[in-house]
Parts: sequence; structure tokens; C-alpha cells
Amino acid sequence: MTLTAIALVGNPNVGKSVLFHRLTGAYVNVSNYPGTTVEVARAPARFDAGVDLIDTPGVLTLPARSDDERATMRALLHEPLRAVIQVGDAKNLRRSLTLTALLADLGLPTVVALNMHDEAGARGMTVDASALSAALGAPVVPTVATGGEGIAQLTHHLPLARSLLPLLHYDAAAEAAIADLTARIAAVAPHPRLAARGLAILYLGQDKEVEAWLQETAGEAYAALTAQREAAHARGATPAALAHERGEAAGTLAARVTARSAQSSPLLAHRIGQLVIHRVWAWPILLAVLFVVYEFVGVFGAGTLVGLLEENLFGEHLNPAITGFVQQYIQIGWLADLLVGQYGLWTMGMTYALALILPIVTTFFIAFGLLEDSGYFARLSVLANRLFKLIGLNGRAVLPMVLGLGCVTMATLTTRILHSPRERLITIFLMALAIPCSAQLGVVLGLLGAVSFSALLIWVVSMVAVLMLAGFLAAKLIPGRRIPLVTEMPPIRLPLAGNVAKKTVGRLKWYLVEVIPLFLLGTLIMFILDRVGALPAIISAGEPLVSGWLGLPKEASAAFVMGFLRRDFGATGLFALSSQLTPIQAVVGMVTITLFVPCIASMMVIVKEQGLKIAAAMLAFIIPFAFLVGGLLNLLLHAVWGPA
Repeated sequence: MTLTAIALVGNPNVGKSVLFHRLTGAYVNVSNYPGTTVEVARAPARFDAGVDLIDTPGVLTLPARSDDERATMRALLHEPLRAVIQVGDAKNLRRSLTLTALLADLGLPTVVALNMHDEAGARGMTVDASALSAALGAPVVPTVATGGEGIAQLTHHLPLARSLLPLLHYDAAAEAAIADLTARIAAVAPHPRLAARGLAILYLGQDKEVEAWLQETAGEAYAALTAQREAAHARGATPAALAHERGEAAGTLAARVTARSAQSSPLLAHRIGQLVIHRVWAWPILLAVLFVVYEFVGVFGAGTLVGLLEENLFGEHLNPAITGFVQQYIQIGWLADLLVGQYGLWTMGMTYALALILPIVTTFFIAFGLLEDSGYFARLSVLANRLFKLIGLNGRAVLPMVLGLGCVTMATLTTRILHSPRERLITIFLMALAIPCSAQLGVVLGLLGAVSFSALLIWVVSMVAVLMLAGFLAAKLIPGRRIPLVTEMPPIRLPLAGNVAKKTVGRLKWYLVEVIPLFLLGTLIMFILDRVGALPAIISAGEPLVSGWLGLPKEASAAFVMGFLRRDFGATGLFALSSQLTPIQAVVGMVTITLFVPCIASMMVIVKEQGLKIAAAMLAFIIPFAFLVGGLLNLLLHAVWGPA
């Protein structure tokens, strides 16, 4: 087998994806919280034309437990790896070395990139890279991936990659069990690159990927392997016992090569990081963050920028000019209407997409990028953990939900970082129901921000209440147990302008390439429905529900028709009616349209992840539930404030 790949392996949030970008020039989503990478990324290496670099998802530990850890294990088992770059965290060396212990037993040639040594130094910690290299028997290179430090030395040392020296020998009973399994695996299922000892340890630890590979490779001999493992567990060589010994050995080596300055004091960033998860101060900080986002996106983006584009640029200049040009040179009535009529591709589709949504999503993408780069989002998992107990989840589930504020479709894929099928099912359901994507959230902020901060607060409280109620019911109905929170807590950092800019540009490119065509398709559908007389009939048929139960103008029925294509398109339809809406109607309309059907792309991913039957069941629940909640909210707000 020709070995043509090098894998980046490490714990979550240690800088693998940043290092991947430095070594390949390819860009993957890089954020300051765990779970960003959930699938293997691949690109040609800059330093060797014949080598592919592979960026694997972060692993809390091996044996693999979650889907993202299993993806990393699959890469180790099946990719033609020449070497491994283990990306370690210099300020959390014990955890990194726990993973190193398993890589050593697997026997892959390895170079250790000791990343974030600048942050370790700022905390008064110094790692003796030379001593660590001698202990491991392989190169150890200090790096700062975000600043490009140590990258040249890392590529220089890659040809010197060596199999790591073992970090530990387990107790006598475990070593005897490992030796027996190693001999049998070497005889019945030899791996072309991985050492049988490492496979034996992972098999003892019940790694599902190793189990599947051995079952396929060993054939009938697999039953004997299973019997040996059960006997080993009975003698005390359990996964927990092995993991404990690895942790102890890693801690001993980390203490030996790490020095701490007695003069060191907590960093300002560290103090801020403690405050944002403080029992008391975390909540006022969260409200302050929400208010700043509201001012930037809801007031500046949806007020100032939308006013400049929609009213000034489009309303006074572009739309009159394009309408005049079309009416002068296109004499076919229906074609002119298709371009610049009430449901025209330009006057509705492009105006909605560029004048109304683009400035809102741009400011939102900037705010989102700043928050995720700062490390604040990871701390939301700690804040949410206690609350999420009520819905059968732990705080780790908040990370896909936060990503869902960017794109629910991609966030659905990131639920693979969760540790059980039950957690993934509940989280996907809640995202499909109550988590708005960036484009829709931008419209919500724009419309309700123009009404009042109180209106926006009511929307937020409504979404949280629905999330908790639906989650509570789902947790009761779906069998299984809640898994306690174990997650990486990255440091609070000053966001990097370049990283935020890259992500903002990348997300805007996604918006322009993927969302605008759907806006135009939605406009075309509306135009066709209007021309054949179906749209007025739909509006009339929906009037008892929309005008009677929800208390909205009958024209709002069209927004819900548009919402079948994309929720943000439907929300934009309500935004266009904002001058006709009372404050209560604005809140009720936005709550209902937020809970309304997920976009087509999201549904396709749900089908991929959970199957057609579950996706159909979600849809059958979500549509009537959205109107039920909207109507009840309409009654409640009118009861509290009276007719508006």
C-alpha cells in the first residue's frame, strides 16, 4: 500500500483546523468552541505535492464514543497514513498525553505539534519540549497555529516522524489480557499499519469502529476474540480501569516536563471566562451580549442599512430605473410582470434578497463570528447544562443549536458530536422546530427591533418556552437516559479580525450562491400561483386561520405560502408587511413563522440523519403546533394589553 496521507489528530479545540489551513491553504470552519469539525476534511499539503493532509474531528478520548470520534477512528483504520500529527494543547498537557498514550500503542509514526504554547506561557506554564520529545521518542514542536509560529519547524520534522515510545504498562492482569488479545489479533486480523497491541487495547475499551473492523477481518475467529474480551473484563481489565491508568501515566509525564511560575497571576481573559459562567454574573452578561447584538443587527443592520438600501438605493434609484427599462423594451405583459410586477423576480425576489436580507445577515454574520471566535459560545454549554436537564440533554447540545443560528442544515450534521442516538434525535427535533437560521433570525431582529426591545424579548421568551416544553415532552416520550456533560472549555480570546472576516465572507458567499436562487424560485412560484388564481384562493382559504386565529392581516397568508420553501423567505414576506402590522401582530407573526416548517435543505438532511419516517413525523407535528402556539400567544397578548 502506498502511504499518501498525514492525519491531524487531537482533542477538540486544540487548533487542528487552523493548522490544517496553514499546512494546506484550504479553509475549513474554524471556531473557538468544540465540535466545529464533524467530518474528515482533506486537501493537498503545501510542503509535499504527493501528500494529502486530513483534518479529523476532535476526540475527547479513544476508544471512540460519539460519531465524530468514530470518524477519527475510521480515518486511523482505513486511510493510507504515512504519519500522524498529534495537535496537543500546551496548557492542558495531561489531557493531550492521555490521547498520546493510545497513539503510542497503535504504532503510527507521529510528530507532536504542541500548540498554544503562547497561552500556556501567559498562564505561567512552560513545557520542556526537548524533555517531552525524549520521553516520547519522537519530535515535539511548539506551535502557535493562529500566528503561524512553528509551522516551518513542524514541516521540517515530519520526515523524522517516529513511532512513539509507550507511556505506560498497565497492571499485571490487564497486561496479560492485552498480550493474549494482541497475539490473537496479530494471527487472525493483522492490520497493515496499526500495531496489534493498540487494536487490542481499543477492543478492550469497546471501540465500535475497531469492533466492526475486527469482525469483518477476523471472520469466524471473531467469536473467540469476543470471549477473550469478556474474560478480560471479568478479571478487571475494564474500559474504565484502562482509561484511569492512561490518565495517571499522562499526568505523571505532564508534571515532569511542565514548570509553573510562582509569580503567575490569572489572566484577564481567564477572569472574564470565569465571570461568564458565574452563577450570578453570567446572566447579566448574557443579557448585555444579547442587547449589543440587538443594537448592531436589529437597529444598525435592519434599521440604518436596510433604510439606505431599500428606501434610498432600491426605492429611489434601482427599482424605478429597472421598471422603466422593462416596461419600455418588453411589450409582453406577463413577462414584464414576471420581472417587475408585484411578484417580480427583481421587484420582489432580488429586492427582498439584497435590500432587505443582505444587510441584516451581514451584520448578523459579523456578530456571530465575533462571539464564536471569542470562546463565549462554548460557555453557553455550561450555562445551559442545568436547564437542559429538564429536556433530557446536557449542555453540549447547545453547541449544535448555536451553530443552527448560522445554518440549521449544517448544524443538523454537527449533532454527531452528541453521544447517543436519543440526544441527537431530540436535538434535531428542537432545531427543526424552534431554532431560526441566520437569514430568518436577521429578519426577526429587523422587524421586532424596529418595534421595540420588549417585542424582541417576548419573541425570545416564547422561543425558549417552546424549546423547553417540546424538549420536555420529547425527553419523556423517547426512551433512554441523559448523559452527563463532558466538554472542552476553550479560553476566552480576543477574536481575530482575519478569521472573522473569512467566515463572514464565506457565509455571505453561501447566502449569495444558495439562498438567492431559492428566493427567486419562491418568487416564481408566487407569480405562477397568482397568475393562475391559486394565490388569492389560498389567501382566502387561510383567512380564518391567519386572520381569525392568529389575528394577522389576510395578506400574511402569502408569507406562510412562501415559508414552505424557506422559513426566512416567509419571514421576509412578513417584514414587507411591517407597516401594516401592529406590535402584537408583529410578535405573533414572527413567533409563528419561526416555528413553521424547516427549509427544504434542512428536511433533506433530517431525512439523511434520521430517516424518512421520523422526518415526516416531525413535519406533521411542527406545522399544527406552530399555529397553535401563535394563536395562543395572540390571545394572551390581547388579554394582557387589550386591542392594539
